[in-house]
Amino acid sequence: MPSLSDATSELSADPKTELILVIDFGAQYTQLIARRVRECHVYCEILPFDTPLEKIAAKKPVGIIFSGGPSSVYENGAPHVDSGIYDIGVPVLGICYGLQLMSYQLGGKVEQASNREYGLAELFITGDSPLFEGVGSIGDKLTCWMSHGDKVIAAPDGFEISASTDSAPVAAILNKERKLYGVQFHPEVAHTPFGKELLRNFLYGPCACTGSWTPGSFVEEAVLKIRATVGSSGVVCGVSGGIDSCCVAALMHKAIGNQLTCIFVDHGLLRKGEAEQVRNDFAASFGINLIYAEARERFIKRLADVEDPEQKRKIIGEEFVRVFEEYADNLTGVEFLAQGTLYPDVIESGGSKESVTIKTHHNVGGLPDDMTLKVIEPLRLLFKDEARAVAAELGLPDEIVWRHPFPGPGLAIRILGAVTEEKLGILREADAIFIEELQRSGQYNKIWQALAVLPSIKSVGVMGDLRTYAYPIIIRAVTSEDAMTAKWAHIPYEVLEKISSRIVNEVPQVNRVVYDISSKPPATIEWE
Repeated sequence: MPSLSDATSELSADPKTELILVIDFGAQYTQLIARRVRECHVYCEILPFDTPLEKIAAKKPVGIIFSGGPSSVYENGAPHVDSGIYDIGVPVLGICYGLQLMSYQLGGKVEQASNREYGLAELFITGDSPLFEGVGSIGDKLTCWMSHGDKVIAAPDGFEISASTDSAPVAAILNKERKLYGVQFHPEVAHTPFGKELLRNFLYGPCACTGSWTPGSFVEEAVLKIRATVGSSGVVCGVSGGIDSCCVAALMHKAIGNQLTCIFVDHGLLRKGEAEQVRNDFAASFGINLIYAEARERFIKRLADVEDPEQKRKIIGEEFVRVFEEYADNLTGVEFLAQGTLYPDVIESGGSKESVTIKTHHNVGGLPDDMTLKVIEPLRLLFKDEARAVAAELGLPDEIVWRHPFPGPGLAIRILGAVTEEKLGILREADAIFIEELQRSGQYNKIWQALAVLPSIKSVGVMGDLRTYAYPIIIRAVTSEDAMTAKWAHIPYEVLEKISSRIVNEVPQVNRVVYDISSKPPATIEWE
């Protein structure tokens, strides 16, 4: 199972857990490969391409997958792996760049393609391969997703070609004896209809996986690791009412019981009714020791006149920890701070060597350097849907399990520009109406995340025959699997009309509602 935190100690996967390693060469789809593997009930971790071979072997994986990547394998400085990886007796599957790298390092030929392939392509199965078992036979044509500018023109000695396209003569290869496989297309994306089945064939065929990774097994192993890491020390955990913090609190409570103290920091940036839900519906029902820290004025004062979103995040993150430490100082034996950091938070905060920081997440980058508590993050390598499954396994109520994501900095990053009490009140009411109407119409559970945004501009309107000059409210709702990509939700017009009417009529200082129909990318889900 995943290690708890780099900030504590490196915990290897449980020896009973089947581990697949995904070697990252900077592909945009690397995290999607991991998701697809886990959907097959097999645990996997992502490692950078320059991870030493000794460390890879020490993890005792049952299989390795090479991701795609933007480089050309024959260029100086292109990311390579230690070629000894092909001789450690572990099945390897190369995808796109991974296929090209495997071919190049083992004596095949790779060159720039005269006709690049981007998008859907016809794949011709030309040979037998365990990857295509149950998917297609020799002579069949399949649809796949290509995204490459180089191609393999000659497979290495000892390899068979099992598929091709009009532009890629070597679209799939295998060396059955050495258990080495490669495909030029991307099986991890939905545009390759048979892709998940191909990955499953690799996992349950050459890798001989049994599919033992489940929410129940995760909880069982995470509990043991938390106990081993924490020992007899005390742990504080911040809860906000969101799925991430509540899940990690419930998991920590299951592992260490009364050694856990949860601190609910009311920074004044929460949604309507959230404080009451945390104190009554969650903590009281689970028997969790909860300290309520009222700190609204403190946060608002520090945010006064601050407009830059990154600065907001860092101020909130630092102040959040300061409040924690003040309350934790009154507790005996506390050494750890538990956080509900998830994998997308780490990725977007620049967690990979090949990735760029899109924005600093409160749970990742906003912690002060001189913080005295050690950080423990048992959900750090889970995607959101996996955290929901774990929360359900732990018995959390559906209202929390299926609640839409909410950022640590709260409404502060949904107010564009400086944060004031007046703006918080406006946004809080508009957000509550938006969510209430989505729930009433049955749209809420179809949507990954819905939010309201208050910009700093005003516009002219007419209400009761009088001219108004008031704020617009931007509403945003997206569908997604893991927040790495997202599409705007097609909410019925009549629902949007009801939302707009209620917000304009019930929220003072608002005279206009607009709907954000941007996808991610190019936009992010949150506005700041």
